[in-house]
Amino acid sequence: MSTTTTQTMELEYAPRPGYAAEVDPSIASSKGKRIGILVVTYNATSTLISVLKRIPPVVWANVEEVAVFDDASPDSTFELAIGLKAVWKLPKLHVIRHEKNLGYGGNQKAGYRYFIDKGFDIVILLHGDGQYAPEILARMYHPIVEGRADAVFGSRMMRDYGGPLKGGMPLYKYVGNRILTTLENRALGLRLTEFHSGYRAYNLHALARMDFSRMTDDFHFDTEIIIKLQHQRMTILEVPIPTYYGTELCRVDGMRYAKDVVRAVWRYKQTVRSVTRAPEFAEYFVHYPIKHSRRSSHDYALRLVGRGHRVLDIGCGEGFFAAEVARNENRVSGVDALPLPERNEVLEQYVQRDLNAPEGLADAFGRGRFDRVLLLDVLEHMAQPERLLAEARAATAQGGEIVISVPNVANITVRLKLLCGRFDYEERGILDRTHLRFFTRRTARRFLEENGCEVLETRATVMPLELVFGLSPENSLMRAINAVCALFTAAMPRLFGYQWVFVARPRA
Repeated sequence: MSTTTTQTMELEYAPRPGYAAEVDPSIASSKGKRIGILVVTYNATSTLISVLKRIPPVVWANVEEVAVFDDASPDSTFELAIGLKAVWKLPKLHVIRHEKNLGYGGNQKAGYRYFIDKGFDIVILLHGDGQYAPEILARMYHPIVEGRADAVFGSRMMRDYGGPLKGGMPLYKYVGNRILTTLENRALGLRLTEFHSGYRAYNLHALARMDFSRMTDDFHFDTEIIIKLQHQRMTILEVPIPTYYGTELCRVDGMRYAKDVVRAVWRYKQTVRSVTRAPEFAEYFVHYPIKHSRRSSHDYALRLVGRGHRVLDIGCGEGFFAAEVARNENRVSGVDALPLPERNEVLEQYVQRDLNAPEGLADAFGRGRFDRVLLLDVLEHMAQPERLLAEARAATAQGGEIVISVPNVANITVRLKLLCGRFDYEERGILDRTHLRFFTRRTARRFLEENGCEVLETRATVMPLELVFGLSPENSLMRAINAVCALFTAAMPRLFGYQWVFVARPRA
């Protein structure tokens, strides 16, 4: 009778020489957090075994899952990972293979959704090609466990491991990395030593607040996610990591990658300036941005409101302009259809109301309560603007004033389009697709007078060319252009005026 003996291989810790020291258990501790490691792979048959062996035992003990996401590799990466799970008996190792290649960014997005859906707290992105050191995984997630960061990036530019050139980073890649990082830091107001490391740990509750759906599937996904972290005021920390360049095939086209990174930053800046709405950053687009340029509607309104007044901002949106008004010692209340404005803290009182059904609005705040009532870029959106104007009059205190702004449909840009036989609605501006009413100076003034208002003052605003060019109004070139526009607007307001700003008083 023969006896068959089954041998089981064990996962033996095999750190890269010079990288590892004993990991402090206090640093590696999960402290009750659910931690996952996302290993992104593509054609990693020659490196995956080493990567998994280099994960310290104390890290294996503290993480809940190590998920290998194979991006439809044509080699046997998936089969290898399944075999390792069985042979090494690793219940924490899970292997997922995509039926089609999702791309570097797409693979990450799938992995983050996977861990978010399973209710994990922290994820660490680890590359299956061995470029980043698994030996220091604990240092990557430790600041998030402690609550000191929303994201931790490994930086090869820190000198703790001798720097990137000593680790074998080609000189041209080092120079390109430094140039791009400098440009990105200046554009985004950050001070990172490196933007382009793929070794990262994230608080998944922070990632859950991001919209991944329209972000790129390409390599500059890493840049887009930094942009979103910064925009949403999340805390980013860096830890030093060693640099390693092996014989693995690099799949990144350096020039294309640099172009994509610069383009991503540019598209973000144009979106937050409300010049264009880039799909990947669409949630940051402000439909009606604050116009800080001289002689804009917001500039006029801010001066007309003055200081120390009770102000009602009808159609306050997210409360951005209300915040500007409140800085001048004004007590501001707001009304809009939003459940709660982003800048709700600056509002003394907020009422959610459909402005197309405004009846009772003055009663909600108190009739005759406000020294200044603002109707900025609101009336043109109303099917029956006279109903909203009536509530604004009722809310105005005796001797108070209503400040109104409406677009000038007789502006030269609209006239030229009509001359060419065009009347195309746009994302925003005079021909905003949500506008239901159109005004010239004469028709706007007549509308106010016919609905119980005495017009005290009329001003024409300059065209907001800074939004067209994507430049700051403080830019010296932009200031010169605005000064020239102001001269034309003063000489021919009905032709060059962009908006009409009226100061009106309710008639007795």
